[in-house]
Parts: sequence; structure tokens; C-alpha cells
Amino acid sequence: MAGRGDGVELSLEEFTQFLDEIRDQPAWRTKADKEMDYCDGNQLDSEILARMQELGIPPAVEPLMGPTIDAVLGLEVRNRGDWKVLPDSQDDSDDVADALNYKLHQAEARSGADTACSEAFAPQIKVGLGWVYVGREQDPFRYQYVVEAVHRNEIFHDWFAKPDLSNARYLVRRKWFDRRIPKLMFHDKATLIDSASSGWLGLDYSSLTLDGGDSAQLYASADQERGWTIEEQEWRDLHNRRVCLFEVWYRRWERALVIKSPDGRVVEYDKRDAMHQLVVAEGAVELEWAIVSRVRLAWWMGPHKLSDGPSPYRHNKFPYVPFWGKREDRTGVPFALARGMMYLQDQINALHSKSQWMMSARRVVRTKGAVVGSEEQFRQEVARPDADIVLDDKAMRDGGLFKVETDLQLTQQQFQRLQDSRDGLRRVGGIYSEFQGQNSNTTSGVQFNSQVEQSNQSLADILDNFKTARAAVGDLLLSLIIEDGIGKQESVFINGGGIRPDRTVILNSPATDDQTGVRYLNNDIERVKTKVVVDNVPSAATFKQQQLAAMSEAFKAAPAQFQPLMLPFLLALMDIPNREDLIRAIKDAGASATPEEVQEQIRAAVEQALIKARYELEMQKLNQQQPLIDAQVQKVVAEAATKAVEGFFSATQAANQIAMIPGVALSADQILRSAGMPDHDAAPLIAQAPEGAEVANLPQNTSPLYPANPDVGMRSGIEGGEA
Repeated sequence: MAGRGDGVELSLEEFTQFLDEIRDQPAWRTKADKEMDYCDGNQLDSEILARMQELGIPPAVEPLMGPTIDAVLGLEVRNRGDWKVLPDSQDDSDDVADALNYKLHQAEARSGADTACSEAFAPQIKVGLGWVYVGREQDPFRYQYVVEAVHRNEIFHDWFAKPDLSNARYLVRRKWFDRRIPKLMFHDKATLIDSASSGWLGLDYSSLTLDGGDSAQLYASADQERGWTIEEQEWRDLHNRRVCLFEVWYRRWERALVIKSPDGRVVEYDKRDAMHQLVVAEGAVELEWAIVSRVRLAWWMGPHKLSDGPSPYRHNKFPYVPFWGKREDRTGVPFALARGMMYLQDQINALHSKSQWMMSARRVVRTKGAVVGSEEQFRQEVARPDADIVLDDKAMRDGGLFKVETDLQLTQQQFQRLQDSRDGLRRVGGIYSEFQGQNSNTTSGVQFNSQVEQSNQSLADILDNFKTARAAVGDLLLSLIIEDGIGKQESVFINGGGIRPDRTVILNSPATDDQTGVRYLNNDIERVKTKVVVDNVPSAATFKQQQLAAMSEAFKAAPAQFQPLMLPFLLALMDIPNREDLIRAIKDAGASATPEEVQEQIRAAVEQALIKARYELEMQKLNQQQPLIDAQVQKVVAEAATKAVEGFFSATQAANQIAMIPGVALSADQILRSAGMPDHDAAPLIAQAPEGAEVANLPQNTSPLYPANPDVGMRSGIEGGEA
């Protein structure tokens, strides 16, 4: 923020600048007050009444603006939808959103949020602007959150800000208190409040000392007050011993490092947070410099600052939500339905007064001197319904004229104009007779519904603004709920209403990551990103009755097999005692089996028992045969080992024979092929021995299956002789 007052706290010079800027804003509040008077039926001021009395016209008021606009207010109540908490991304937990949704509905009912929004909707639809405050209750014996409507003349905002005040520099609320209340609110400033509210009558200047102290501070405050340019009556009422406190919400902008996570979350970087340091070091997130705003709160009593500090709320928003109707394009001045109705309302009142006056008015044509008595006596007498007028006999004989006339035809014309003005007042507001439930000239239900829908279309813009503002109120209330529940383990019971199963969600449950060992909170409400929307399904009793009627017709037309499924939903729309218990009882009864189903269950149970019995019998046989099976397995294992040894020995012997006589291999291959055995190796398997190769000295036959042969054959010859 440029200019002086760039420090963290709000200076007196900057606060004065805010007030001067507010004074230079368009003067729309006086017009708005007059428009509200017209809606309340206060449509004739003292000046008009004096002129009417002077002319002899009786005052008459037909307050059509109030009932016409009340029809729109009833539309809000009839179509009111509940708040609904939704996760802002697919990664967020639905359980946490459902638990917060339950807590938000509880806060909505106990804080009076619906009533506050309805009270703000009234000035929104009438004069174009209403306000709702969302904060904590200071009285510990009441519910911890408060949602209340605030009068438009108490709040002054930055005129150049966006409609949602997201970039507003300041918002000031002025409210008058008995001076004892501020002394309790700011007990450390009690002496200052007492002295300033009494006009410094108790300040003893002779008590000032060289070392200063409290007396010196009071003297400085008194001197500062004398040099302030704001009028005293704007903040101090000496006669009634009251003072006006200025609740100033303002913003400071600064550069800050923020963390952007891949899922879209943005948080301010805190170098003291170990998790922030870890994710930045690993490169999991991005660090960026950004210009951010800080909301602060300061309390002023005239030029005296009572307190100044950061906002007590984490949402970093002003706790006041504007409910905008319509705004002028050039000036931004708010307005709504009352502006266009005022002229026609004045015309209706004037026509009423004129009509009544003309119905009793008399026009007299007479010759001068024709009536006996004074002029004033004659006017009073002719105005009476039983008038007795005495004429001068001589004047009448001399050709005098006396005639009293009434113009009833002109009164009929006035009545026709009155009817046109009545219809025009509704047309200006976009509200038809059908919308108000009055008799009309429509001849079909389609035409009736069409004109009702046209009224809804003409009010769609304002109703959409109301829906946006109501969602903003819910968002502020949810932020307070989340702020008060951070780090606190809590079990939230979610009632299914008999339609869905009941369940319990545990918020902020401590847990530990198995891989990293890092402790965290399961269902952490601080980490889950949610948003508040207004449910499209109205929650009003009249709308439920319409749903019940439609559901009843659908239930009658549904096939018999589908009616048990539809019955719990039909009962859910009925306002009957113990509805949930009835729904659960019907569902339990519907879950019980019919006689045919019971017979089928018995048959299936018998088959299952037989199968189980056969299984147990087979298992018993196997257990009895197990020793025999084990012995057979051991025998097979032993035989396989013996065969393996024999095969190894035979293979070794064959290899020895082939090594001694390579030609044997060719003959053996030929024999095997003749026997039909496929040859899996490339021939010849053993190459021919080179010429001149020495004969290997092979060992004797040592087969374990055969006894050793005598020294015959290769060494001693066939006959056993020596070689």
C-alpha cells in the first residue's frame, strides 16, 4: 500500500483517510432508507401530509409494494436449499467431507444461519444490499458460533473493490454502545474510554509529571482528539453517555514464498516446518514468490486506537458477506425492486386520495349574495351530507343562480387509472399475479405455469446472487469448524436416516507410515480441501409435500416387485413420528424370506451338509491309507535311486567301450535307428580315433551286479593263455 501508514498497524492518518473516502462515496443510503420506508408502508412524509391537509384532501395509502415483495421473500423460504460439503478433488476423502457436512448442518441450525440469510435477503431484494456476519460468540454460555444479519447503514466498505470484497482495502462497521460496554471489552483502556466519552471533564492537567505516565498519555490523546477533522457527533454522544466504536478490517499486502503441490494446493512456506523443508529438498513441490494479503483488525473510538492485531480467523477474509441485488453500471450504487415501484406506489396513493376527495367533493355555482351568511359558513355547510343552505330571496328573484354539482364520471376514470397503476407496479418488479397466488385472467394451467416461470426468470439474477452469498456464508462457517477441530481426534456419527447404513467417521486419527515411520493424522481435516455449495434440492416443507405427492403417484404406478424398494424412500418424505425406526423395521421385514425362499434355503443347506459329510468320509479314508501310501512312496524313491545308479554305471561302461573302440558308436547309432529311436545328436557322436593313438589301460569290470570275470579276453586271450 503506497503512501504513509505502510507500517503493520493502522495509523490514525490512514484511518482518517478511510473515513474521508467513505464520506465521498455516492449518497445512496438516504434513497435506500426511503425505499425501505415505502416497503414498510411509511409512504407519506410530513410535508405531503401538510399540503394534503391544506387542500382538504384526506390522506390515503394502499401499500402494495410490501405484499408484492413479500411474495419474492416467500420464494426464498420455499426454495431454500441446505449447505453441502464436497471434496475439492478426487484425492480427498469423502468420509471427511461427510463428517464436516454433518457438523456444518449442526452449526447451521444452532447458529441461526438460515434466519440470518433470510434477513439479509430482504434488503437485498428491496434496496440491493444486505450483510451477514459470521464469527465466534463471545458469550461462553451460548453456542460457539454466531451468524447474524447486519444493517446496511452500519457497514462501509471499499467502494472500488470487487463485489465479493476479495481485494477490498478496508471494511468498517460503526456501532453505538453505552460507554460501559467498551470498558469491558478493552479493560486496559478503561481510563481512556471513560475520559474521552465524558469530554475529558475528569482530566486533571495539573497531575502531569515530568516522567509522564498514564496522565501524559491521556493528555496526548486529548490533544490528538482536538486536532482530528471528523465531527464529534459521529463518534461521541455526551448527553446519552454513548460512544461509537469503529470495527476496522483492513488488508496489508506483502511478498511471500508459497508452495504449490501437484494436486493444486497452495500453502505459505514455513521454514520452521520440517515437512515443508523435506518436500522442498526432495523437489516434490515448487516454491514461488507471490503477493499475498494479510487481514488485520483494529478497533477505534473516534481518534483513539483501542486495539490492533492480526485477524482472529485463519480464513484470511472479512467476516462480513455482502448480499448484492443489482448495481448501477456507472456508479456501482446498489438497487433492487423497490426503486422501480416507488413512482407507481405514489400514483396509487394519490389516486386513492383524489378519488375519495372527489366522491365527497361538491362544485357550487352561485350568484354573489345568493347565500345568506358568511363564505366560511357556507363552505362548511355545503360539505355536510345533510347540508341546509339558506338562499337570499331577493337575490334569487333578481335572477340569481345557485347550483351544486358532482362529477361521478371523473371518479370512474380515476378508478381505471388506479387499476392500471396496480398492475403496472407488479410488472415493474417482474412479478405477475399468478406468482402471488392471486386470481388472474389465465384460462389454462399451462398459461398459469408459464407466467409463474416468467416471474422466476425475471428474478433469476438476484436469486443467483443470493445463492452465491449464502454459499460464502457456509464457507466461512465451515472454516471456523475446521479451525477449531485441527489436531483434535473426534468421532462423528453420521445418521443414515434409515435409508443408508449408519456409520462413524473418526477425524484426526493418529497413524504411522509403515515404510518411512513418519507419524501423521488419518482423516486430517486441515489437509483435506473442501468446498461448500448450496444443494439444488430445496428443504422447505412445501417442497417436500410436492415431492411426496409425486413419489406417491410413482409408487402407485410402479410394478409390484419394485414397490418394496421404493417404500423406504416414500416414507422418508413423510413427517411422521419415529420415521427412521419405521423405515428400518420395514427394511428388516422386507429382508425376511418368503416360505418358498425358506424351503430353498433348507434344500441348499441339506445339500451343503451332504457334501460336507462326503468330504469328511473321504478324508477319513485317506487318513487310514496314509501309512501304505508313505511306504509305497519310499519304495518308489529307493527303486528310482537304484535305477539311477545302474544307469550311471551303464553309461560309464558304454563310454569306456566307445573310447576304446570308436567304431562301436557308429554301429550302436545304426542299431538304435533301426529300432525306431530318434537320434537327437548330430552324427557322428564320437569322432574316429586318430592313427597311432595309444590304447587306454582300462580298469577291470567292477559292476556291483556281476562278479568279476577271470582274466580273459584282451589280456590272456579266449583260451586263457598268455598273450
